[in-house]
Amino acid sequence: MPKARRGIYAAAVTPFDDQGGVDAAKLIAYCRHLVTDGGCDGIAPTGTTGEGNSISAKDRLALPAAFAAAGFAADQVIFGTGACSSEDAIAYTRASLDAGFANVLILPPFYYKNPSDDGLYAYYARIIDKVNSDALRIYLYHFPQMSMTPLSPALVSRLKAEFGPIIAGLKDSSGDFSQSLAFVEATGGIDRDFDVYPSSEAMVFDALEAKCAGIISGSTNAFGNLVRAALNADEAGREQAFQHVKAARAAAAKYPLMAGMKQLEAWRTNDESWTRMAPPLVRLNEAQKTGLRADLDTLVAARNAAQ
Repeated sequence: MPKARRGIYAAAVTPFDDQGGVDAAKLIAYCRHLVTDGGCDGIAPTGTTGEGNSISAKDRLALPAAFAAAGFAADQVIFGTGACSSEDAIAYTRASLDAGFANVLILPPFYYKNPSDDGLYAYYARIIDKVNSDALRIYLYHFPQMSMTPLSPALVSRLKAEFGPIIAGLKDSSGDFSQSLAFVEATGGIDRDFDVYPSSEAMVFDALEAKCAGIISGSTNAFGNLVRAALNADEAGREQAFQHVKAARAAAAKYPLMAGMKQLEAWRTNDESWTRMAPPLVRLNEAQKTGLRADLDTLVAARNAAQ
């Protein structure tokens, strides 16, 4: 069970059925699109953009086996398995590992605020001890705006020093590139086999230059192809291609991200069921939909004019 490949990941949105459960078949087909025509190297399901903490335990436990049955490569999926309860996080992590997916993204326990580094260390150490597999590869999840539970570079270094390759990397969703750099500097980044992933494709070239492993982004659900085009462009065309990436990211940031990405997928597939959200999140209102459609048309026109 190899470590996750480096590159461009989509933090995949999750389709729900009319009863509020995960539509696993639709999610699998969608993730297949992301890693083929969607331009991504891999996917990260059941994370924040995938409304992972609003998905039932039953669905979270079943999804890894469904992905395995669909033939996804072990190194192109990073399942979100974090939970406030360490026992729940252990169960989700075991389900992923048992299905052949060793790479997992684990939020810190986020309900009790201002935990000590010792307390956070104990949480991750308990997961590692009870899963009890040398194959496990954990990506720590730093998202202080959402979790209100930041991970310090000192804690990350301590975990890496104690558990070696099991602590495989970190997703930095702070939006502050200096924070990503701090994690690289504390761990050595890819030079020492620690894979830091900032959360915005607008940082992708800076990230790769700084020895990050790539990016894991919510907006690559819709705009992964733009990132791929920028990465593949020759020197003469790279800056213009990257301008399209930055414009798309800026447009996405104007709307609630999960609802916006689902609306774009509903338009792409002509399937409005994609706009279903797990409460308390709600779909875009009419004014937001109108604005997003106008922004999408502007992005498409700009790209067509450049070709």
